Amino acid sequence: MSSGLDLFDEQADAPRPRGRRDRRRRRARLLLGAILFGVVAAATWFGVQQILGFGMFGDYDGAGERDVLIEVRAGDSIGAIGGKLAEADVVATSRSFVSASEDNSAVAGVQPGYYVMKTRMSGELAAERIVDPETRVGQLEIRAGTQLDDITQPNDEVTKGIYSLLADASCAELNGQSTCVSAEDLRQTVADSGLADLGAPEWAVGPAEQADPERWLEGLVVPGVYDLRPGWSAERILRTVLEESATTLQAWGLPKLAEDNQLNPYETLVVASLIEREGIAADFGKISRVIYNRLEDGTRLQFDSTVNYALDRPQVRTNPEDRARAGPYNTYDSAGLPPTPIASPSQAAVQAAAEPEEGSWMYFVKCYKDGKSCFAETNQEHNQNRREAQARGAY
Repeated sequence: MSSGLDLFDEQADAPRPRGRRDRRRRRARLLLGAILFGVVAAATWFGVQQILGFGMFGDYDGAGERDVLIEVRAGDSIGAIGGKLAEADVVATSRSFVSASEDNSAVAGVQPGYYVMKTRMSGELAAERIVDPETRVGQLEIRAGTQLDDITQPNDEVTKGIYSLLADASCAELNGQSTCVSAEDLRQTVADSGLADLGAPEWAVGPAEQADPERWLEGLVVPGVYDLRPGWSAERILRTVLEESATTLQAWGLPKLAEDNQLNPYETLVVASLIEREGIAADFGKISRVIYNRLEDGTRLQFDSTVNYALDRPQVRTNPEDRARAGPYNTYDSAGLPPTPIASPSQAAVQAAAEPEEGSWMYFVKCYKDGKSCFAETNQEHNQNRREAQARGAY
């Protein structure tokens, strides 16, 4: 039989309820989680500050250490450029660059392209360096009328062709290493890869590859400004310019422009190149009509520009020996169009090739010193224009 005292002792020794201990554990875990979250958030915020430059910012001293290539893209703000520089360790923080740019208005004019910067530069020196023209690399401009190969002018000056321009643009020195791709490497890559694999328009591949591989690329790289990243392979360089050119040619209307005339799209490009090399823009439509009239009549074109193209040494007037040389680009000797374009045509030349002016002209000659031509329907009229042109000193 139990007494009241025994019952009291049993109750005093009973274990505490389990729920109270669980609540204490949960509170401890929540506290620990909050502490860890705070540490992570603080570290993350510090990193954001370093990259984006919020709040107080650090800055390196000096002009930098190793070369690093930075790409500025269209639409990049000064802050975006600063972020890229900080990410590449060019500057300690984006804010150091942005702050320095406030005192250097030229930074706002930085154009898309590639720039050789240095790691660990002060924001001020980074702002100064990125606006230095010598810092930008990889850019080239191809002008209308440029051909693939270099040409020697009558005064013996050399005008660089597209292959040489591409080779020059590929060159930079990064930490003592050259990135140059040679013009010969580019030529060989075209021959080895083929136009289709390099991104040329489908309508141009077949006709172009009927010619000598040295001429395949002619006319397919359109005038414009191109940015090439130093270090790219010859194949990457060629694919970049050909794909951009194909997009441009489509925007200009090819191949659709050729649907309503007697020439296919590639022949239209050939005609455009002849127009580009034979006259000034004001005469493009009439020169185009002369070409169409001669082709339709079966008359040889007899263009000095095509003879000069094969010689890589242009003259205003070719001599009898040059015109007597047989070859597919000698339109004194060969009927029809040359097998490829002879230069990079402008949009105006392409438009004129697709839509020639109405007229019965069969001849033209440069008859003024400003490049303007005189047009004629008969050989007698043409000879008179020639005499007048010579009297004016046009050639």
